[in-house]
Amino acid sequence: MPPAPALASPELAMEMTENYWMALLRDVRFSQFAEDADVAAAVESLNATEWVRLAGEGPCSVAEEERKRLRGPFTAHTVFRGNTKGDCKGPYISQFLLTGSAGLGEVYSGVDGYIQYGAMRMNQRVRVALEGLDYMTTWESWLDVQNGADLRGRELYEEGAQFRFICTPRDLATYVHYDALYQAYLNACIIMLNKKFPFDKGLPFQKDDDIDKQQGFALFGPPHILTLCTEVATRALKAIRFQKYNVHRRLRPEAVGGRVERFHHDCEDALFADVKPLYDALDKDLLSRVGSHNGEQNRKEDFGNRRCEDYSPTGSSSDSTYLLPMAFPEGSPMHPAYGAGHAAVAGACTTILKAFFDHEHELDFAYVPTPDGSELEDVVDSLEEKLTVEGELNKVCSNISIGRNWAGVHYFTDYRESIILGEKIALGVLEEQKLTYAEDFSMTVPLFDGSTVTI
Repeated sequence: MPPAPALASPELAMEMTENYWMALLRDVRFSQFAEDADVAAAVESLNATEWVRLAGEGPCSVAEEERKRLRGPFTAHTVFRGNTKGDCKGPYISQFLLTGSAGLGEVYSGVDGYIQYGAMRMNQRVRVALEGLDYMTTWESWLDVQNGADLRGRELYEEGAQFRFICTPRDLATYVHYDALYQAYLNACIIMLNKKFPFDKGLPFQKDDDIDKQQGFALFGPPHILTLCTEVATRALKAIRFQKYNVHRRLRPEAVGGRVERFHHDCEDALFADVKPLYDALDKDLLSRVGSHNGEQNRKEDFGNRRCEDYSPTGSSSDSTYLLPMAFPEGSPMHPAYGAGHAAVAGACTTILKAFFDHEHELDFAYVPTPDGSELEDVVDSLEEKLTVEGELNKVCSNISIGRNWAGVHYFTDYRESIILGEKIALGVLEEQKLTYAEDFSMTVPLFDGSTVTI
């Protein structure tokens, strides 16, 4: 993995601008991005950053290793999305996080959102976190978390056991708060198997039985795909932990937000002199919005930070701050930001799925949640072009990875570089295993950079 963006770099200024806006927009419906005034303000703010300007000047404007990370300009449709093939096509949320399958006896359809798990079912709806409530917006509660206060499990949810389809960034952040790490990709695999999506054309045992005399099972069948999809998860996670601790040790966004807040009040302190380029590059209107948002959070009678007072020697402040509002009361995990475990696992697992399934296969369905998230609406006839397996697998990879950004615990580069590392790990596993099989087969795998490899 290349070095993470430096504290004074235009790229980090862009990423913190993005993270601040994402924190402010957690409760805007994805379906309303095109009409929302705050989303429009975010697009304008991001397009004004130096990093987007450098993208417009061409690839020679930055170092070679940074070129693939240049982004923008953005629109309301492309903002806060990934940058792989299919990410910007169709709805924001991947179909594999929404649709279901028929179930035994054909009792359901995709629009019902239930995935057949053997004789059981899995519901694609998520628990609804309390709207408008963010955490770590006072200096005291922020400092408690930095000092190791364990506030896990203290987040608040809407009254009653409310569940809905993912329709807001906060819903997506809730999903990635408690997901079993390969959950989304195992679900995607099961959905494709249940719907009988075609396998890659280079795999064996796909001809009529009177020709092949066998079907795929332990090799090149459902058990093979299901186990390999999950097997690469732990390999990717171990590789990314090495990068986190042994190489990069990058500050989490909440920690950078704390430095922005301290510089705002102690700009003459030499301890924070290295924060000045970042502070100067940040949109001051955006910081004003953050301060107003945090001040409003901190004046609430029942705001989440009050639950932290037991851990604070001074109590919670009601002052406005430039701290990054967090979706989780415990903030980020207690390890460095770069790379991202969720993203590395996402890259590895989706690469396995793109290798086994026909990545060019077109989906005959497309759903979006209703505004209240209670149901799915079929929008396939309104799309300019059909969604594909590759595009929706890339999108679920980005959704889960960037869902961590929506929560405030990661940056865009954590996502981008980590999915590539995960991809390399998955390709290595496939290349290894091919050497042990007697069958003559191939896999055509589309990569995140737009190229294709054949194994």
